[in-house]
Amino acid sequence: MKVKTWKKTMAALMGLFILAGCGNGATEESSAANGSADSDTFVVGMEAGYPPFNWTQNDDSNGAVKIEGADGYANGYDVQMAQKVADGLGKELVIVKTEWDGLVPALVSSKIDAIVAGMSPTDERKEAIDFSDSYYTTELVMVVKSDGAYADATTLADFADAKVTAQLNTLHYGVIDQIEGVQKQPAMDSFTSMRVALESGTIDAYVSERPEAISASAANSAFKMVELDEADTFELSVADSEIAIGLIKESELKDQINEILSGITEEERIQMMDEAIQNQPSAE
Repeated sequence: MKVKTWKKTMAALMGLFILAGCGNGATEESSAANGSADSDTFVVGMEAGYPPFNWTQNDDSNGAVKIEGADGYANGYDVQMAQKVADGLGKELVIVKTEWDGLVPALVSSKIDAIVAGMSPTDERKEAIDFSDSYYTTELVMVVKSDGAYADATTLADFADAKVTAQLNTLHYGVIDQIEGVQKQPAMDSFTSMRVALESGTIDAYVSERPEAISASAANSAFKMVELDEADTFELSVADSEIAIGLIKESELKDQINEILSGITEEERIQMMDEAIQNQPSAE
């Protein structure tokens, strides 16, 4: 889902045992079995609010999965990937809608079996949880106004003096510092907020992953995706550019999940993302 940085999570973990729940729908009935291979369910946590990776919709169309203990259904690339894993494990997929900062605490406290939410396997996160092999490799781009001053930009240098933001507590926001001379704006809590700010002229651009940028420009002709030149683009570590499934330490499911992921071809992954972009709610 998103290649997000892990901020405030250690503080959240310190208070783990006083938490009554870690997100919408995190009920006693949906508590996971410590990543056990014996359970008949595969309980997955995600935000269900970051299309095309994951979103919430009103029905079960296009393979959407009912959100546990809450209204609505979850769908998107992450949901379809989680479904493939659940099928491979021979388990029923259960989706628990959880705020980003609550995902790791929910996993560590065994309220979920796995995080499938665009999480990158950084060294910091690996101190608390394990990860599967990668199921997606990210590419960061810029979203600008199609008729704006930065519509023809191709490099980071072109964004000197631009007012740029990204989502709160994400890698996207951190990499803005790589733009020399940029006017870094306060982080925003959602892509909906950033699209509104961009269209109104409050910001000149925001950092996103390629699928979200494609979605933004497809939904609104006022937006344009800027793919940066390889000679002057964001520098990302391997851990930051990869997205993997978060698992508890020494999870019994890890080897099985990696075997399932290895059987999903690159062509299948591309098709899954293309379908997610096509099927996502236009209002997102």
